This record gives sequence, C-alpha cells and structure tokens, in this order.
Amino acid sequence: MAGGFITTEAGASAPEFPARLTKQVIICTIISAFGGFMFGYDIGISGGVTSMDSFLKKFFPTVYVKKHQAKTNNYCKYNNEYLQLFTSSLYLAAIIASFFASLVTKRFGRKPTIQIASILFIIGAILNAAAENLATLIAGRMFLGAGVGFGNQAVPLFISEIAPARYRGGLNICFQLLITFGILSANIINYGTSKLVPYGWRLSLGGAAIPAIVLLVGSFIIVETPTSLIERGKNEEGYSTLKKIRGVDDVDKEYAEIVNAVEIAKQVKHPFRSMMSRRNRPQLICGSLLQFFQQFTGITAVVFYAPVLFLTMGFKDNASLLAAVMANVVKPIGTVVAILVVDRIGRRILLVQAAIQMLISQCAIGGILAVHLNATNTVGREYCILVIFFICVFLAGFAWSWGPLGWLIPSEIFPLEARSSAMFITVSMNMLFTFILAQTFLTMLCHMQSGIFFFFGGWLLVMCLFAVFLLPETKGVPIDEMNDRVWKKHWFWKRYYLDQQHQEKIVE
Repeated sequence: MAGGFITTEAGASAPEFPARLTKQVIICTIISAFGGFMFGYDIGISGGVTSMDSFLKKFFPTVYVKKHQAKTNNYCKYNNEYLQLFTSSLYLAAIIASFFASLVTKRFGRKPTIQIASILFIIGAILNAAAENLATLIAGRMFLGAGVGFGNQAVPLFISEIAPARYRGGLNICFQLLITFGILSANIINYGTSKLVPYGWRLSLGGAAIPAIVLLVGSFIIVETPTSLIERGKNEEGYSTLKKIRGVDDVDKEYAEIVNAVEIAKQVKHPFRSMMSRRNRPQLICGSLLQFFQQFTGITAVVFYAPVLFLTMGFKDNASLLAAVMANVVKPIGTVVAILVVDRIGRRILLVQAAIQMLISQCAIGGILAVHLNATNTVGREYCILVIFFICVFLAGFAWSWGPLGWLIPSEIFPLEARSSAMFITVSMNMLFTFILAQTFLTMLCHMQSGIFFFFGGWLLVMCLFAVFLLPETKGVPIDEMNDRVWKKHWFWKRYYLDQQHQEKIVE
C-alpha cells in the first residue's frame, strides 16, 4: 500500500513502494511457476518408474533379478550405478545448462529463457518415452536436465522481480507449490501406469511433455520483467510494464530505484568476478549453503526413492507407489501454509521450526528401521504405517520451509549486477548436491542402512544453528535495497561492508 512501512531486522522503518497485487502479476506467476511443475514431475516420475518391473527388465535386468531374489539384502537390492545414473544424469546436465541460462537471462531476458526451458524439456520427454536402449534414455534425461537448468535459473528470478515486495515471498513459493503438485501428479500417474504392462513406464516418462507445453504456450502471455527491460535499454517499455504489473500510476520511485540499480550494474564489467567480491560474499555464502542444506535435509532419500524405500520395507509394487502418493499429498498442503505465512512471520522462523521437526522425523524413521528391518525380513504393517506417518511429518516441514525458501531467498538477496550470475551459482549448487545424493543414495543405503537417516538428522541440527545465527531476515524488503537494509545491519555479515561504509563517510 502507498505510504506503508516495512520493518527490517535492524528495526528501522522504510517506505514501501506503492503497489497492488494485480491480476497480471498473479497470471504471470502461475504460468511461470509451471517451470516448477516440470521439475517436480520429473522428480516424482523417476523414482516410480525405477520400481516398475517392465522398466527394470528392459534397461536394468541385473536390478530386476536382485529385486526378486529373496536372499538379497533389503538395503542393497537397488544398489546399481547405472540405475542411479538414470536419476542423477538430469542434474549433471542442469549444472552445465544453468551457466548458459545465466547468460541468456541477462542478455535476452527472463521470458526467452523460460521458453528455451520448455522446448528442451519437451525434447527430453519425447526421447525418454521412445527410448529403446539405455543411451537414448540417458540422452533424454540430459535434455530434461537442460530444461530444468534453464527453468530453475529464470523462474524464481522472474517471480521475484515482478512481485511487490510485501507479496514476494508468497508469490515466489508458488514455484515450489507447483513442484509439489508435479511430484504428486507423477506419483498418481505412476500408480496408474504401473498396471499397463509393458508400456506403462513410457506413458509416465512421456507425460513430462504436458507441463512443458503448458509453460511454452503460456510464455507468450506473460510480460518481461521491468528490471530485465531496463537492463537491456528498453526504459519506456520497462516503465509501462511496471505500471501495468503494479496497478498504480505512482511508480516513479520504484522505477528510479531499478534504473539506479541498472546503472550500478552496468559499471560492473565482469559480473562473475563482482559476485566473488567482498561485498557480495555474505549473499554468496548464504545462498550456496541454502542449496547444500536443502538437499542434505534428506529430501532426496524421501522423494526420489520413496517407492524403492517402501519396497525395501516389504511393500508390493503397487502398494509402494500408493504409499508414495499418500506421503506426497502433504507437500502441496505444507507449501500452501508457506504461501500464507512467509510474508507475515518471515523466513527464519519457518526454517528453524521445520529443521527441528524434520530432525525428529528422520531420527524416528531411522530408529524404526534399525529395530525392525534387517537384511532379509519385512517390516510389520503397524511399523510401516508409522514410517509413512513420519515421512509425512518430514515432507510437511520441508514443504513450508527449506524447500520453497531454498529457492526464494537466493532469488531476492543479490544486487542486480550479480543477480544472473548468482542464480547460476545457486542453481548449479543445488543441482550439484542433488546429483551427488541421487548418484550415491542407493549405495549409501546399502552400506549405512538405517544409519543414513541419522546422517541426515545430524545435518538438520547444523541447519537449525545456521538459520538462527547466520541467516538474516529478508521479509518485506525491496529486492534492490537488500544490501543497505539487511546485510549491512546484520551482526555478523556487516563486517564485510565496514571498509566501504568508512570510505563513503570520508567522501561525504
């Protein structure tokens, strides 16, 4: 609201730019967030098809044989490097693609980057659905990964730049909400296609093209962000677009703020070098740690391989897929909670509360499996239900905290001159740690057995301490004023700006 005020962590009040939550912003957010649906669908679909016998028999016959051998160690049935490569290759491609996406985002805009993501994802889905050998299957995964790299680079940044500051958190979390709907949709589709032998897995993998087509068609409706337009010299179009998405005529102050940020950014000839500079180091450290921590909550173990985990416990094929559906129903609900409260109570309290909740859940799951699941038995029905309950508790906590905020916070903390390159680092770090865990989880499960859940629990304790002491609150702060209002006033990170502030006083 015009004339409203926001309060920073340091307690200082600052005027908020006039803005309404317009229909244009809502439509642009929903359409662009389908990039999250693509990502989520792939996360959910890969774990499901790897539990289907027809898929394993065609591409991973050794795993199929081990799966049906009664004497095979429960924790090691799926320990196969090629099966892990099927899941993890996507994230390796995403790391490479995100570098090129950062260049496209800066030079051509956020909107074309989203369009490229859609096209790459469609190609990957077609290759996977038509695959007759492992090489084609992996090639399809690589195209999907490139699409994820471009989409995850552009979408959170796009939403953060079009959203009014007071609504930025909730709108940006729509990206994560669509990820959860993508995962849930994939689980439901896997449950249905698992009965369509022997080609059900083709329908599951090919279905990834549907959200990509929706995003591609919708991308012709959305506007480019004012920041991107002004950044590329289209100032008049940027001004008119800003008025359109804000729903008010009084946008001069926000427009001047964006222009000022663009002018400062133009003075930086090497944005990657600037990102590594001392003044941007706090954001780089926090943004990178958020990506590391997001994956080391153990979400990979729970989501990617949920059907495999349930099979390990003794569920049958269809029952394991149904259990995965049940567990992932809670994620969209938890994400809606985040949308409703993140701009009211802030980011940090959600991260701290959820870290404790997930820590309890991981330890409970690990404890149940340690006591009741050995090498060759199956877990009793009552304990299976208890494990599903704690997985739901874990997923709910992740859905309203480290999941969405792992994308939201990095998209809002960097200054414009380093924003595109910073998102490349952010996406790359996320994909790197996802790749590492996706490629190693089944091996870790084989060797660590139930101890793997205590391993993730230890990291959750570290995350809680990080959020309490080192992560500043960014709620309600305009994206181009983050340095002055947040980082320069944080008890620890302000030391990175003391020299700069001292020089500014001398000049004055």
